[in-house]
Amino acid sequence: MADKQRTIASVVSFEGIGLHTGNPSKITFHPAPEDYGYRFVRSDLDGSPEIPALVENVKDISRGTNLAVGNAEVYTVEHVLSALVGLEIDNCRIELTANEPPVGDGSSKPFVDTLLGAGTKEQQAERKYLRVDEITRYTDEARGIDMVALPHDDFRVTVMIDYSNPALGSQHTGLFDLKKEYINEFSSARTFCFLTEVEALREQGLIRGGNLDNAIVIVDKDMSELQLREFADSFGVAEGITLGNSGLLNNNKMRYKNEPARHKVVDILGDLALVGAPIKAQILAARPGHYANIELARKLRELFLSQQPAEATLVPEDQAQLDVNAIMGIVPHRYPFLLVDRIVDYDRNSDTVTGIKNVTINEPFFQGHFPGYPVMPGVLIVEAMAQVGGLLTLNTEGTKPGDLAFLIGVNNARFRKQVVPGDQLRMEVTLAGKRLNTCSLKAKASVDGKVVAQADIMVAVVPQES
Repeated sequence: MADKQRTIASVVSFEGIGLHTGNPSKITFHPAPEDYGYRFVRSDLDGSPEIPALVENVKDISRGTNLAVGNAEVYTVEHVLSALVGLEIDNCRIELTANEPPVGDGSSKPFVDTLLGAGTKEQQAERKYLRVDEITRYTDEARGIDMVALPHDDFRVTVMIDYSNPALGSQHTGLFDLKKEYINEFSSARTFCFLTEVEALREQGLIRGGNLDNAIVIVDKDMSELQLREFADSFGVAEGITLGNSGLLNNNKMRYKNEPARHKVVDILGDLALVGAPIKAQILAARPGHYANIELARKLRELFLSQQPAEATLVPEDQAQLDVNAIMGIVPHRYPFLLVDRIVDYDRNSDTVTGIKNVTINEPFFQGHFPGYPVMPGVLIVEAMAQVGGLLTLNTEGTKPGDLAFLIGVNNARFRKQVVPGDQLRMEVTLAGKRLNTCSLKAKASVDGKVVAQADIMVAVVPQES
């Protein structure tokens, strides 16, 4: 019998402070309908914007996995998502009162315990698995990182880490049965870092909510008594801090001999949740980290989308905004060439569509386009505007689901400002005219209210079968 989707049975909450921001935060888990997936909701912002937990929305991975849609951001989501995956919950609305979930003890256990208190409810729809049917790999030879997803009829994860540190050494672990092992064997494994990293992070203004109760700190340098006192003061530890002789700051004790390796499993589950579907595969990971996890998630997301039946849908009359899933239901583009993250306005009175593209350092074109000085290629800005225009033209009179929009002309293109990682392109495209199957469009792209590019674009709408 096919597996059914599940959501939680009641609303539950958990409060604390964010690890990096130090902001007071309350996270509330709500039941969600079938095929909803995981969505973070910033209830502290006007309109309570949603941020779907999908790899397309990854903003950066600096000391955690951070998501953004428009101006709405949420940091370090991996432990929350890991708890949901570990409990095999498919659909959940995750409401936050700040830009980061509470850190708890640095593991996923506080979220697991909270969700267990909610109970679960089986839904009617079947689970939509990503069934890995081909070897999928991410490798960074220079850093000794290798992650591979192998075909398997269940979900398994094996991890090996080696940081050349006596306190840590080489460690490995494996999760072979999510139902039996995740809660008791992995969810309580805490995040870890090295003492030198802690100092650097504090200098960068991060880990403002960090303390010795929500992370394992591995000693990798000597410190004088004065330095230790200053270090303790920066964390507000009145009783002081010692290097100890266990290899862990303050002679802290690990919950498991291989707790860091187990925490890597927790992180992998959370990051691979961004594929947007439960996974049937065996994951082998050597020295993984958030960057590698996300790069593998991108490849697996592409594989999952390729397995889905084509379903072309037009924009409903009463709908002015589209998330990336709805966009992919209309246009055929997929990673790495889908250059629109969200439609934020569809004004039918003026035949104008406004779309958003979040430009991150993880864009594949930055690997070859001025890698020492990353600048988004102008032709891709035009392509992004054309994709927004395609959404517009595919909803004009006479089109039908399944039609394709092809770029056939660009005139009067001007590029006024470079677009770099961290920018958000806001693209506004207006239908200037239509003759037979050809549409004329006026397009402009802005960053922070300043026009960076503009062009007159022509698009032809063609039936897919031709």
